[in-house]
Amino acid sequence: MKRSRLLVISIMTVIITVITSGCSNDVPRPRGYFRIELPEKNYVKFDNDSFPYLFDYANVATIERKATKDEPYWVDVVYPRLNARIYCSYKHVDGNFREVNEDARSFVYKHTIKADDITEQPYVDDSAKVYALLYELKGNTASAIQFVATDSVKHFFRGALYFNNTPNQDSVAPVREYIREDIIRLLESLRWR
Repeated sequence: MKRSRLLVISIMTVIITVITSGCSNDVPRPRGYFRIELPEKNYVKFDNDSFPYLFDYANVATIERKATKDEPYWVDVVYPRLNARIYCSYKHVDGNFREVNEDARSFVYKHTIKADDITEQPYVDDSAKVYALLYELKGNTASAIQFVATDSVKHFFRGALYFNNTPNQDSVAPVREYIREDIIRLLESLRWR
């Protein structure tokens, strides 16, 4: 009797072990992202005589005019392969510098809801009378980088980098850094007419 009981317990243990060993614990895998090939780039000059400014931009991007009757000097720097766009706007300052500057600043800080941090980095070129401020927005914000540049008398140039996809800080980080270099080059090469 003891032997048959031991045999039944052994058989039940083997059956339970076999049944439960086929089950695996599902472990969620980390989300993967596509590998992004960042193209080699050189810089070319945006130098249209009818515009009150000129600057360098990467040859992997294109310039699209977004001019309207009221805003004839707006352009976009478009990165088709990277699904990104820098929206650039220009305002002629005519005694309303504080108002224009505050509008741009408040536009940046509207992203505070989603931003983990917003840093400001100044760029100054006294000889060219270009005074710029680069805003870097950390976190899953709609715009990763924004900037303003001015001579504080006559010209006000503003830009904002947007990606044509749902913001995810990790997936766009390499492209963001790649385009950040181009934005810095744009600011350093910006000249007024």
